Amino acid sequence: MAATTPDTTRTGSAMSFQPGPLGRLGLWVTAHGRLVTLVWVVLVIGLGAFAPSVEKNLSGAGWQADGSESVAVRELAQEHFGGNASHAIQVVVHSAGAPLTEGDGPSVLRQVEARLDAEPRLADVVAPVPGVSISPDGRTAIVLAGAGVDTNEMVKVATDIKGPLQDLSTGSVQVNPTGSSLLWSDFNEANLSAMLTSEMFSWPVTLAILVLAFGALVAAGLPLLLTLAGLVASAGSLVLINEVVPVSIWAMNFAMMFALALGIDYALFIVVRYRGARMGQHETAREAVAETMDTAGKAVLLSGATVLVSLSAVMLVPSPSFRSMAGGIMLSVLFVLAASLTLLPIVLAKLDNRINKLSLPWVHTGEHRSPAFAAWGERLWRRPVVWGLGSLIVLVALAAPILGLKTAMPSIKVLPEDASARVGYEQVKDAFGPGAPGMLQVVTSKDDAPDAARVLEGDPGIGAVLPTMPAGDGSDFRMISAVPNVDPSDPALSTTVDRLRADLPGSALVGGAAVENLDLKAQLDKSTPLVIGVVLVLGFLLLLVALQAPLISLLGTLASLLSTAAAFGVARLVFQDGHGSGLLGFEHQGFLDAWAPVFFFAMIFAIAMDYTVFLLASAKEHWEKSGDPHEAMVGALAHSGRVIFAAGGVMVAVFFTFALSGPLPPKEMGVILGVAVLLDAFLVRLVLLPVMLRLAGRAAWATPAWLRRVLPPITFSHG
Repeated sequence: MAATTPDTTRTGSAMSFQPGPLGRLGLWVTAHGRLVTLVWVVLVIGLGAFAPSVEKNLSGAGWQADGSESVAVRELAQEHFGGNASHAIQVVVHSAGAPLTEGDGPSVLRQVEARLDAEPRLADVVAPVPGVSISPDGRTAIVLAGAGVDTNEMVKVATDIKGPLQDLSTGSVQVNPTGSSLLWSDFNEANLSAMLTSEMFSWPVTLAILVLAFGALVAAGLPLLLTLAGLVASAGSLVLINEVVPVSIWAMNFAMMFALALGIDYALFIVVRYRGARMGQHETAREAVAETMDTAGKAVLLSGATVLVSLSAVMLVPSPSFRSMAGGIMLSVLFVLAASLTLLPIVLAKLDNRINKLSLPWVHTGEHRSPAFAAWGERLWRRPVVWGLGSLIVLVALAAPILGLKTAMPSIKVLPEDASARVGYEQVKDAFGPGAPGMLQVVTSKDDAPDAARVLEGDPGIGAVLPTMPAGDGSDFRMISAVPNVDPSDPALSTTVDRLRADLPGSALVGGAAVENLDLKAQLDKSTPLVIGVVLVLGFLLLLVALQAPLISLLGTLASLLSTAAAFGVARLVFQDGHGSGLLGFEHQGFLDAWAPVFFFAMIFAIAMDYTVFLLASAKEHWEKSGDPHEAMVGALAHSGRVIFAAGGVMVAVFFTFALSGPLPPKEMGVILGVAVLLDAFLVRLVLLPVMLRLAGRAAWATPAWLRRVLPPITFSHG
């Protein structure tokens, strides 16, 4: 790569402006193109070498509330009761005809126990016990394999052994391992397949939208190439981080989707600005790079900071899965942001006018100022109340159903019907009752065990109480397992657990896989208001620092709440009430997954602020140059409307492809984020926020003198 940038228009002329910090960064990286490119090549190849093993290495569990009572029970059960904990594996052996004491039954049971005994990562293997783990009709039995490793490793154990165990099935006897470790193993496999299918669909759709937006194939391909480099580097980084701290496989799944969408946004904004400066204003390549970085680059940097701040608030949820997911997305955003601000300027300067290779007839239309969006801005300026009120009515109407939104942890319905964990789950329910798959585990002291057993036997929510189990290591602990009367996903189970925790002796702790879900939901309900509040405050402060204008910073932040509320209103109609479930191909659970509000709120707000920064940064630039509210509003739409429209189209396409395949949680993600972007980009940012600028007038950009002294000086005008 050349060490200097071409200057085809004004060769040898001195730059007539003083570039800002990011402009100087752009000039430096283009002047040292070989070095910067080499660093990126080494980084991508070095980290990319680990990327292929990302799915195998990352963990599959971590869905717990750290410090909760149920996690304490799980740890005690693993340590003192031979691994008979919530993440143990239950192998369901079921005969369609004769009892398991006849025919192939005894042989299959012996083979199952032998296979489990041969796995070193499992603890005690417990054969079926009459009256406890053998059904009354003798046709269903459960072989328990204790957990010898932590929850993350047990998911990998489940993945390794479920195939060989199922292969032990005969014509009349079925073998299906189940339990929470199998559930996550089966779900992760279904989820991975869905994500890969969605990626295959989203990339060509994205490229087609970008070609239409840019009018040139080469220009359209740049965002995809830059995003791919960032994704490869972040995938390899997650593998390395997983060697130190367990990282959820969901971190990579979300990072792939989120980084693709944001990376395209950033590159799109920068490339459009460069083309406008280079061709629309006939600047030199060097001047165009400096201007692009001082304006679009600054907006991208502030947008990236807003995204990182929004997602960092999720770290307040004390759950490994949430923290690693947020961390994984933040890492991918950092790589994509770095590529956009250091590698992309080099590519632009190197390609220069060749960026328009393989162009379409409209390649030069509105290179710097879109006539269509300028006309749209004039229309909004003339009738702000009509357009603003109309968009507000639509958003409020869509948001209204959120008042009846219910949340709960995912049920077994998130798995495909033929998944081993779901088949075994249904067989346990049929043989032992609806609450059997959600067995409660009560760990208590030896002295309190009789009282604990009496409380369990007298509780109306408990259908059966199993014999008290002494600790396998001779310690003072005792475990009592109890079968609830209701399915693990029934809201009544929460009432039963709360009552037991109040009535049981002081040393008794209540746990089990279903209770871990309840404790995590309780933690999410507690953390969600805090996360939302932190995201809103930090988002407002970042906008305030960037725009130096309190009123429009506040309005921009509040406007993001409208699209978010509307997206969750639609989610209630689709996933709780089941409207459109046939079209999207899923079984609705009667609620929204409990992790969706806190996690998706942070993601939606990050995306919404992305568009807010793009629009308002352009408006601020025009305000700084003209001091005219009309030019600030109309000019912002004329210069950034096309980018927001194209970027919104790309994001909607990316997110909706995830709604069309795979298990339920990715569908929730695709629909909620897709609807949010659709409303935010096309209704809030291109209608409501410009109307707010129009109605606020000069007050939108007013800054008290004391505040101006406190804030760092940031401008978006160039030259």
